[in-house]
Amino acid sequence: MTAKALPPVVDAETWRRSLDELRVREKAATRELDAIAAQRRRMPMVEMPDYTLEGEEGPVRLADIFGDRSQLIVYNHMWFPGETWQCPGCTGFTSQFTRLEFLDAHDARFVIVTQGPIDEALAYKRRVGNKMTWYSTADSPFGADVDAPPGGGFAVNVFLRDGDTVYRTWHTSGRGTEQLSHTFALIDLLPYGRQEEWQDSPEGWPQSPTYSRWPGSEAIAARYGTDA
Repeated sequence: MTAKALPPVVDAETWRRSLDELRVREKAATRELDAIAAQRRRMPMVEMPDYTLEGEEGPVRLADIFGDRSQLIVYNHMWFPGETWQCPGCTGFTSQFTRLEFLDAHDARFVIVTQGPIDEALAYKRRVGNKMTWYSTADSPFGADVDAPPGGGFAVNVFLRDGDTVYRTWHTSGRGTEQLSHTFALIDLLPYGRQEEWQDSPEGWPQSPTYSRWPGSEAIAARYGTDA
């Protein structure tokens, strides 16, 4: 049996010195993220058309999805027509958001919009035990207009409402969504990190194909779904 690779063992003083060196970079990264957030708050915005989506209770205007809030975060969930199990990345990412009441104090909501028909989308929500509010853009150009077209990838979009007028203020996709997840932040604290092949890790560190350690949609359903 091959011995597991381990970090070097040092005395407490040496460890503290290494931590202090790392802390300089961590604090610099925090300040850079603060500066990025400040720039984001100064972004211009673009006015959106008056879309109608489908919700659990029927048709709903985009402006009404805000409820009594003025800010809205939308996760555009990938959708494969007719498939029992949808994108495992989207399923896993959105499964972590079980308590969103903290957004109330910030005048905001966070919802899912997908290209799937609303009946199929709601059935999938129950199947995997998702706690978020879902809407469908299957009969609306909304998804395509915010970089999440039919057959396309996932995305996060942010909107601001002023009266009945909605504006798009921010968008990201790919690894840009990692900043919204506590899972990556926690795993990146670990000595072995994400244990994925692309990462810069010391020789001998466990590494696997990207995302291979993440649960699939069926596994998530088994843990949290209506039949769990």
